[in-house]
Amino acid sequence: MKKTFMGVRLKRLREEQRLTQAALAGKLGISLSYLNQLENNQRPLTLPVLLALNSVFGLDVQSFAEDDEARLISDLREALADPALGESIATAELRELALNMPAVGRALVTLNQKYRHAAEQYAAISARLGEDRQAAAAILPSTPFEEVRDFFYLQHNYIAELDEAAETIADRMAFPVGAMAPTLTSYLESRHGVKVLTDAADALSPGTQRQFDRDARTLATQIAMLELDEAIRAIVAKAKFSSEESRSLARIGLANYFAGALILPYSIFPAEAERRRYDIELLGHRFGVGFETICHRLSTLQRHNARGVPFFFIRVDRAGNISKRQSATDFHFSRAGGTCPLWNVYEAFAQPEKILTQLARMPDERTYLWIARTVSHGRGGYGAPAKTFAIALGCDISYAERVVYSQGIRIDTTLATPIGMGCKVCERSGCPQRAFPPAGRALNIDDTRSHFAPYATSP
Repeated sequence: MKKTFMGVRLKRLREEQRLTQAALAGKLGISLSYLNQLENNQRPLTLPVLLALNSVFGLDVQSFAEDDEARLISDLREALADPALGESIATAELRELALNMPAVGRALVTLNQKYRHAAEQYAAISARLGEDRQAAAAILPSTPFEEVRDFFYLQHNYIAELDEAAETIADRMAFPVGAMAPTLTSYLESRHGVKVLTDAADALSPGTQRQFDRDARTLATQIAMLELDEAIRAIVAKAKFSSEESRSLARIGLANYFAGALILPYSIFPAEAERRRYDIELLGHRFGVGFETICHRLSTLQRHNARGVPFFFIRVDRAGNISKRQSATDFHFSRAGGTCPLWNVYEAFAQPEKILTQLARMPDERTYLWIARTVSHGRGGYGAPAKTFAIALGCDISYAERVVYSQGIRIDTTLATPIGMGCKVCERSGCPQRAFPPAGRALNIDDTRSHFAPYATSP
């Protein structure tokens, strides 16, 4: 048996039994000084004392087992990792709380779960009713990544200063569409004295995410860092992010935004997108960039008097983690409990690199056209791991006729797949994929026969 210090629990047991230290020591057959040392965590709880507790009080020995607290420690870590708390709580402190005051720990976890559930519902309802976007986003404390995503969401995923600056540079240099890398390389050297190396991939440092190479967008991102740094910092300062990490991530995100605007300038890209009916693969060939880059840029075409189709853009991995989430409109992505398993973005992993289409209807009866496809990133050789994501691009059904992916689809809202924003906030009661009871409804006897009941054996 490992050394286990359970002084607070032992003291609580004594208080619940309304016993003095002397009385409890007598019942357990130990000395008063030994009991005092146990309660003050100066001595570990031993197996003979545990057996005496079981014999005298009928206490389950496992209730004092340290290993049983692993789940509570994990739950506490998640509940207290909120950046809004302003400080990091050490694992040792979480362990002490879980081991010595489990009731307090469970109460904290429950309060956090209720708070996050209520906040998520508030944000969902606010988005559905068209209320203030900033209030809906701010009610749920964010990680730095979520805070930056919320910033772009509140801007309708369009940053005018950067988009216009990128267009000006692209027009001035007359960038050759689809073959920008040589021109960008020359621009960096002539204007900034920066040489771009095009060595083999094995010259890259392990774990490097950004480095000068042949990828035109990487070069464009570096131009943003060199020429637009002051403007980017001004935008970040105005946004009033809560932490330096959020500000750093925002600067990178804005630089990447500029890169997309530079290699896919507004002066020509929206018109080409309309002419080709937003065919992503044709646009990729035309501009010499990948599927994901085109999708990302399509979600930013919201310049006043020159708007394209307002798309929603999302990138997820196989585990459902959302690493990119951009929306040109008020479409609300769930931030708690995952997204909907009936959404075709997850089906894309079963059919790699194939474009899948879907008509999907939300609980508010709004219907959307979605396309999804996997993309992979990797620069290693045989056997080296690669990153694979599913990309989803969607728009309101009212824009479907302008999009090539509506071909062959019967645009009928009654045929749309009913999806939601995530099981924890979805009201649909008849969903075959539901993981939690419908939001706002108490569990009843019928629910015990459904698949989300813990021990259900039949539908």
